[in-house]
Amino acid sequence: MHKYTLMYFNVRGRCEAIRMLMADQCVDWKEEVVTFDTWMKGDLKKEAVFGQLPGFKDGDFTMYQSNAILRHLARNHGLYGKTPVEAAQLDMVNDGVEDFRLKYVHLIYKNYENGKKDYIKALCNKLGHFERILSKNNGGKGFLVGDQISFADYNLVDLLRNHQVLAPDCLSGSPLLSAYVACICSRPKLEAFLFSDAHKNRPINGNGKQ
Repeated sequence: MHKYTLMYFNVRGRCEAIRMLMADQCVDWKEEVVTFDTWMKGDLKKEAVFGQLPGFKDGDFTMYQSNAILRHLARNHGLYGKTPVEAAQLDMVNDGVEDFRLKYVHLIYKNYENGKKDYIKALCNKLGHFERILSKNNGGKGFLVGDQISFADYNLVDLLRNHQVLAPDCLSGSPLLSAYVACICSRPKLEAFLFSDAHKNRPINGNGKQ
Protein backbone atom coordinates (compact mmCIF):
# COMPACT_ATOMS: atom_id res chain seq x y z
CA MET A 1 0.00 0.00 0.00
CA HIS A 2 1.29 3.46 -0.94
CA LYS A 3 2.05 5.78 1.95
CA TYR A 4 1.88 8.89 -0.22
CA THR A 5 -0.57 9.94 -2.94
CA LEU A 6 -0.02 12.91 -5.25
CA MET A 7 -3.09 14.56 -6.79
CA TYR A 8 -2.35 16.69 -9.83
CA PHE A 9 -2.89 17.20 -13.54
CA ASN A 10 -0.90 15.21 -16.08
CA VAL A 11 1.89 17.79 -16.23
CA ARG A 12 5.17 18.35 -14.44
CA GLY A 13 4.27 21.86 -13.30
CA ARG A 14 4.50 22.41 -9.57
CA CYS A 15 4.74 18.69 -8.82
CA GLU A 16 7.94 17.66 -10.54
CA ALA A 17 10.22 18.83 -7.74
CA ILE A 18 8.08 16.76 -5.36
CA ARG A 19 8.35 13.74 -7.65
CA MET A 20 12.10 14.24 -8.01
CA LEU A 21 12.53 14.32 -4.24
CA MET A 22 10.49 11.15 -3.72
CA ALA A 23 12.21 9.28 -6.56
CA ASP A 24 15.68 10.22 -5.34
CA GLN A 25 14.83 9.24 -1.76
CA CYS A 26 13.31 5.88 -2.81
CA VAL A 27 9.90 6.95 -1.55
CA ASP A 28 6.96 5.04 -2.99
CA TRP A 29 3.95 7.06 -4.07
CA LYS A 30 0.78 6.82 -6.12
CA GLU A 31 -0.49 9.32 -8.68
CA GLU A 32 -4.11 10.42 -8.81
CA VAL A 33 -4.28 12.17 -12.17
CA VAL A 34 -6.90 14.92 -12.30
CA THR A 35 -8.34 15.68 -15.73
CA PHE A 36 -9.32 19.19 -16.77
CA ASP A 37 -12.96 18.10 -17.10
CA THR A 38 -12.99 16.71 -13.57
CA TRP A 39 -11.43 19.87 -12.21
CA MET A 40 -13.93 22.09 -14.02
CA LYS A 41 -16.83 20.24 -12.41
CA GLY A 42 -15.75 21.98 -9.21
CA ASP A 43 -16.19 19.30 -6.56
CA LEU A 44 -12.48 18.62 -6.17
CA LYS A 45 -11.71 22.33 -6.29
CA LYS A 46 -14.08 22.88 -3.34
CA GLU A 47 -12.20 20.27 -1.33
CA ALA A 48 -8.82 21.92 -1.94
CA VAL A 49 -7.98 24.29 0.92
CA PHE A 50 -7.12 27.19 -1.41
CA GLY A 51 -8.93 25.93 -4.50
CA GLN A 52 -5.67 24.78 -6.09
CA LEU A 53 -3.67 21.66 -6.84
CA PRO A 54 -1.43 19.82 -6.13
CA GLY A 55 -2.92 17.88 -3.30
CA PHE A 56 -0.96 15.37 -1.25
CA LYS A 57 -2.05 12.51 0.98
CA ASP A 58 0.17 11.13 3.71
CA GLY A 59 -1.94 8.29 5.07
CA ASP A 60 -5.10 9.90 6.43
CA PHE A 61 -3.62 13.39 6.30
CA THR A 62 -4.32 15.52 3.21
CA MET A 63 -2.58 18.80 2.46
CA TYR A 64 -2.18 21.32 -0.36
CA GLN A 65 0.36 23.90 -1.61
CA SER A 66 3.46 22.60 -3.39
CA ASN A 67 6.06 24.24 -1.16
CA ALA A 68 4.29 23.05 1.99
CA ILE A 69 4.33 19.53 0.53
CA LEU A 70 8.06 19.81 -0.18
CA ARG A 71 8.71 20.95 3.39
CA HIS A 72 6.56 18.16 4.83
CA LEU A 73 8.54 15.58 2.87
CA ALA A 74 11.78 17.28 3.89
CA ARG A 75 10.92 16.96 7.57
CA ASN A 76 9.92 13.32 7.08
CA HIS A 77 13.07 12.34 5.21
CA GLY A 78 15.87 14.43 6.70
CA LEU A 79 16.07 16.99 3.90
CA TYR A 80 15.68 20.17 5.97
CA GLY A 81 19.27 20.85 7.01
CA LYS A 82 21.07 19.70 10.12
CA THR A 83 20.57 22.77 12.31
CA PRO A 84 17.92 25.48 12.84
CA VAL A 85 20.20 27.93 11.02
CA GLU A 86 20.45 25.64 8.00
CA ALA A 87 16.67 25.19 8.04
CA ALA A 88 16.24 28.97 8.06
CA GLN A 89 18.69 29.32 5.17
CA LEU A 90 16.78 26.71 3.20
CA ASP A 91 13.50 28.54 3.82
CA MET A 92 15.09 31.74 2.55
CA VAL A 93 16.51 30.13 -0.58
CA ASN A 94 13.32 28.25 -1.34
CA ASP A 95 11.34 31.48 -1.08
CA GLY A 96 13.72 32.88 -3.68
CA VAL A 97 13.06 29.87 -5.89
CA GLU A 98 9.33 30.49 -5.51
CA ASP A 99 9.73 34.13 -6.57
CA PHE A 100 11.67 32.92 -9.62
CA ARG A 101 9.02 30.29 -10.42
CA LEU A 102 6.22 32.84 -10.25
CA LYS A 103 7.96 34.94 -12.90
CA TYR A 104 8.38 31.84 -15.06
CA VAL A 105 4.73 30.85 -14.64
CA HIS A 106 3.60 34.37 -15.55
CA LEU A 107 5.64 34.19 -18.75
CA ILE A 108 4.38 30.73 -19.71
CA TYR A 109 0.70 31.34 -19.09
CA LYS A 110 0.24 35.08 -19.62
CA ASN A 111 2.99 36.64 -21.70
CA TYR A 112 4.82 33.94 -23.67
CA GLU A 113 4.65 35.37 -27.19
CA ASN A 114 5.30 38.98 -26.24
CA GLY A 115 7.54 38.52 -23.24
CA LYS A 116 9.84 35.57 -23.95
CA LYS A 117 12.66 37.57 -25.53
CA ASP A 118 12.85 40.11 -22.70
CA TYR A 119 12.47 37.39 -20.07
CA ILE A 120 15.48 35.50 -21.43
CA LYS A 121 17.52 38.71 -21.56
CA ALA A 122 16.82 39.31 -17.87
CA LEU A 123 17.68 35.73 -16.83
CA CYS A 124 21.32 36.52 -16.08
CA ASN A 125 20.37 38.69 -13.12
CA LYS A 126 17.95 36.10 -11.69
CA LEU A 127 20.44 33.27 -12.10
CA GLY A 128 23.18 35.36 -10.55
CA HIS A 129 21.48 35.26 -7.15
CA PHE A 130 21.66 31.46 -7.07
CA GLU A 131 25.16 31.35 -8.50
CA ARG A 132 26.33 33.52 -5.59
CA ILE A 133 24.47 31.39 -3.04
CA LEU A 134 26.21 28.28 -4.38
CA SER A 135 29.60 29.96 -4.38
CA LYS A 136 29.35 30.63 -0.64
CA ASN A 137 28.84 26.96 0.23
CA ASN A 138 31.93 24.81 -0.31
CA GLY A 139 32.92 26.89 -3.32
CA GLY A 140 29.81 25.80 -5.20
CA LYS A 141 30.83 22.15 -5.28
CA GLY A 142 27.90 20.76 -3.34
CA PHE A 143 24.43 21.87 -2.40
CA LEU A 144 22.63 25.14 -1.72
CA VAL A 145 23.00 24.83 2.04
CA GLY A 146 25.14 22.54 4.17
CA ASP A 147 26.64 19.24 3.07
CA GLN A 148 23.53 17.27 2.14
CA ILE A 149 20.77 17.59 -0.42
CA SER A 150 17.60 19.40 0.60
CA PHE A 151 14.07 20.07 -0.62
CA ALA A 152 15.27 23.43 -1.97
CA ASP A 153 17.82 21.70 -4.19
CA TYR A 154 15.14 19.61 -5.89
CA ASN A 155 12.97 22.68 -6.32
CA LEU A 156 15.71 24.80 -7.87
CA VAL A 157 17.03 22.05 -10.14
CA ASP A 158 13.54 21.37 -11.48
CA LEU A 159 13.07 25.06 -12.29
CA LEU A 160 16.52 25.38 -13.86
CA ARG A 161 15.87 22.35 -16.06
CA ASN A 162 12.68 24.04 -17.27
CA HIS A 163 14.73 27.09 -18.17
CA GLN A 164 17.22 24.93 -20.06
CA VAL A 165 14.30 23.96 -22.29
CA LEU A 166 13.10 27.56 -22.59
CA ALA A 167 16.61 28.89 -23.32
CA PRO A 168 19.12 26.02 -23.83
CA ASP A 169 22.20 28.21 -23.26
CA CYS A 170 20.84 30.01 -20.20
CA LEU A 171 23.42 28.50 -17.81
CA SER A 172 26.43 29.16 -20.03
CA GLY A 173 27.30 32.22 -17.95
CA SER A 174 26.68 30.44 -14.64
CA PRO A 175 29.33 27.71 -14.41
CA LEU A 176 28.53 26.74 -10.83
CA LEU A 177 24.82 26.37 -11.55
CA SER A 178 25.53 24.42 -14.71
CA ALA A 179 27.76 21.94 -12.87
CA TYR A 180 25.30 21.83 -9.96
CA VAL A 181 22.37 20.82 -12.18
CA ALA A 182 24.46 18.16 -13.89
CA CYS A 183 25.67 16.78 -10.56
CA ILE A 184 22.24 16.61 -8.93
CA CYS A 185 20.69 15.02 -12.02
CA SER A 186 23.42 12.35 -12.10
CA ARG A 187 22.36 10.94 -8.74
CA PRO A 188 21.48 7.34 -9.74
CA LYS A 189 17.90 7.15 -8.53
CA LEU A 190 17.05 10.65 -9.71
CA GLU A 191 18.72 10.04 -13.06
CA ALA A 192 16.63 6.89 -13.52
CA PHE A 193 13.47 8.89 -12.83
CA LEU A 194 14.44 11.69 -15.23
CA PHE A 195 15.02 9.11 -17.99
CA SER A 196 11.77 7.28 -17.26
CA ASP A 197 8.71 7.50 -19.49
CA ALA A 198 6.74 8.77 -16.50
CA HIS A 199 8.86 11.92 -16.53
CA LYS A 200 9.67 12.30 -20.22
CA ASN A 201 6.08 11.82 -21.41
CA ARG A 202 4.64 14.34 -18.97
CA PRO A 203 4.37 17.89 -20.41
CA ILE A 204 6.23 20.62 -18.54
CA ASN A 205 3.26 22.98 -18.52
CA GLY A 206 -0.45 22.64 -18.98
CA ASN A 207 -0.71 24.88 -22.04
CA GLY A 208 1.97 23.15 -24.09
CA LYS A 209 4.42 26.08 -23.92
CA GLN A 210 7.92 25.50 -22.63
